[in-house]
Amino acid sequence: MLIAGFPAGAFAANCYVVAPAPGEECLIIDPGQDAEAGIAELTGRYRLRPAAVLLTHGHIDHVWSVAPVCGARGIPAYIHPADRELLSDPARGLPLAPFQELFGGLTFTEPDDVVELAGAAADSGTLFTGDLLFAGSIGRVDLPGGDYATILESLARVCLPLPDETVVLSGHGPQTTIGAERSGNPYLTGLTPSAGPGRGL
Repeated sequence: MLIAGFPAGAFAANCYVVAPAPGEECLIIDPGQDAEAGIAELTGRYRLRPAAVLLTHGHIDHVWSVAPVCGARGIPAYIHPADRELLSDPARGLPLAPFQELFGGLTFTEPDDVVELAGAAADSGTLFTGDLLFAGSIGRVDLPGGDYATILESLARVCLPLPDETVVLSGHGPQTTIGAERSGNPYLTGLTPSAGPGRGL
């Protein structure tokens, strides 16, 4: 499998392209701020044909370029229904009015084709965690909709059941593994895998 990525824009949100091999169709994950040029470079280098965009969540640093990326390629965007409204109003995901005002002069719209994705199973040896799990840390819970108990439940349900060798490609920062985070991430200390589906996107 081919996986390539780059940090997009001022937020340095990781954008990825995933394909079975060079010359195949690919999935674009989290096209953040100014991601178009990086996506064009990777798809050109590996002769990839974009088939869809997958958004791990609706924060502006991960969805900034989704409408132009989808529109230019005629492809759908997949997002969880709880985050869909952030595609056209990303300021809702920001904590304070001054931060929201930073985007007052910008207009964001949904792509023409949006598919709500409530969950997916994958067992490829790689986990794209968005802002759920980072190398040595976890996502913020002080943003609107954030909740510490909920993120701990998600970590126990999505991440901890996976094998130690599972590669974690997060929304920011370097890659890691489930094993490294299980043994060294202070936020996972004391958590045990929960019952039920144990696979993430």
